[in-house]
Amino acid sequence: MSPLALPHTARVVPRPSGPALRAMPRHATGMATLAPGLQVLAGDHDFFRHFGGSSADLCGRHLFELLHPSAPAVLREHFSRLHDGRRTRFTERVVGYRSPDHVFSGELTGTAIQGRSHRLSAIVVLIKPDDTRFQGAQPAQRTLLSPLEARILEGVATGASTQELAGKLYLSRQGVEYHVGSMLRKLKAPNRAALVARAYAAGMLTVGTWPAAVRPDFVK
Repeated sequence: MSPLALPHTARVVPRPSGPALRAMPRHATGMATLAPGLQVLAGDHDFFRHFGGSSADLCGRHLFELLHPSAPAVLREHFSRLHDGRRTRFTERVVGYRSPDHVFSGELTGTAIQGRSHRLSAIVVLIKPDDTRFQGAQPAQRTLLSPLEARILEGVATGASTQELAGKLYLSRQGVEYHVGSMLRKLKAPNRAALVARAYAAGMLTVGTWPAAVRPDFVK
């Protein structure tokens, strides 16, 4: 993806209309327009609020600078497919930075905008944070992990496969899947990406370091 020159005109995001608008999630959903190279061109109030900055702070920055390194590798593939026309829209789980020491989990939706030549001219992204009731859980309600679960969660957060975790921790593939399934139930997460996102949102994983580690106070 080649970067696009950033305009110095008004940074206003045009709101879609018609079916496209009805298909978009609401309720504190932030919206921004990206150049094909994924630099932020413009955004609305909620988008900047979610990432803890202003238009002056965030416009011109690459989207991946605003996301935690735990962002699924498949996210790059999603954007690549928008760029070359293999798809027009996607939704993926992400973890974003609100400040250097605070993250939030949520869903990011990307939609391709084509120009007159039918080539990608921009990408509209929507970011919808998860329910704040989960993010605001008090220590008394915190979920505790066993030392083995903590090591598996750290591996999942770095993108390790079941086979890689099994070899590293001297477990069977079924053993790894059993513990992953247990954590999915504990955190009420539907899949591994959501598990990592919710673990960050609950404060289980360290922020600002990579690879992330489970904080000791979340281990039994």
